[in-house]
Amino acid sequence: MPQTQSPPANQVPGVAVPATPSRGYPNGNPSSLAYNPALARHTDSAVPLRRTGPVTHDYAPDGPAPGSLSFRWTYGSNVAAKNRDPRVQVVQYNEDTFVMRQNVCVHWEAPFTYLLFGNAGALLIDSGATANPAWYPLRETVDAVIARWCQARGRASIPLTIALTSGEDTAQNQGLRQFAGRADTTIVPAPPAVMQRHYGFANWPEGTGRIDLGDRVVQVIPTPGTHRDGVSFYDPYCDVLFTGDLLFPGRINISNDRDYLASLRRLQSFWEGNPVHQVWGGHVDMMFVPGKYYPRFATYKPYERVLEMQPALIDEAVTYAAEVQGQQMMLIRPDFVLFNGVSPDARTRVWPDGVVDINPPRPF
Repeated sequence: MPQTQSPPANQVPGVAVPATPSRGYPNGNPSSLAYNPALARHTDSAVPLRRTGPVTHDYAPDGPAPGSLSFRWTYGSNVAAKNRDPRVQVVQYNEDTFVMRQNVCVHWEAPFTYLLFGNAGALLIDSGATANPAWYPLRETVDAVIARWCQARGRASIPLTIALTSGEDTAQNQGLRQFAGRADTTIVPAPPAVMQRHYGFANWPEGTGRIDLGDRVVQVIPTPGTHRDGVSFYDPYCDVLFTGDLLFPGRINISNDRDYLASLRRLQSFWEGNPVHQVWGGHVDMMFVPGKYYPRFATYKPYERVLEMQPALIDEAVTYAAEVQGQQMMLIRPDFVLFNGVSPDARTRVWPDGVVDINPPRPF
């Protein structure tokens, strides 16, 4: 009579054990923990119940760490005073990466901030457009996320660094005031010269800086052009570029077209030597209809384009930044609009070739 082979001790009945990955993963290894969801190999989905100390994560995955932004952002109200959405919307991209957005009815630009964790520190990229914590409780929200993360990892606390894509950008620097006096917190100085010394830029805008979070080293890339002190951040764990106002799905106001084009080419060269999975900017203005965007001060945006941009958009931005250089003009592309030396309310426009001019549906 044939012998019935017993399943492995760690296998859940009725659940197939995934194939062994090409390398070992100390956290959430799907070959030994069959109850992990698919693509959980780079996460701590199975935090040990019996731990002898803080959980240490592996931040060197094969390819970009899995994550998801598959949902809809809150989109405001026609009457801002009646909006009841959270003042800060928090989305967990993966267990060490959080995306936060300011309510569009609190500030019409609805800027994004990003919170990244490593084994020895956390990084908050940008700080939103409102200083008053009663209207925009950024510090309260960040502290709550950090406390929850530390509890899951068996830590009492973790140091926090706050860095800005631009200290000049009022839509990204106002929330800094809420963190004044916070213990175990480093705020990267905003004045351009001091910021450059902090990152070690000896020949601005050349070179790169770094922020070491503990096995997750974020690179800092000089990218002036929309602001004199603009920088972008690269996370080698998720393979994401955080570009602030330099490149995002919306109205890009160029302050110095030579610097702007040079910065895009710098990102282009960086992408050639580093894996970039996605590009995340500081705002979203564009609609899901190609080439259409919401006007300034709009507090109701039900048809927004997604935040994520593919890295090929860097090449497109380089092409059209070169086209507008030296000219006062507005140029529309399906995923962004360039304003060079003209008001964001300018009526002159160059419509992209091959894109059908579709009027989006009216929200009311």
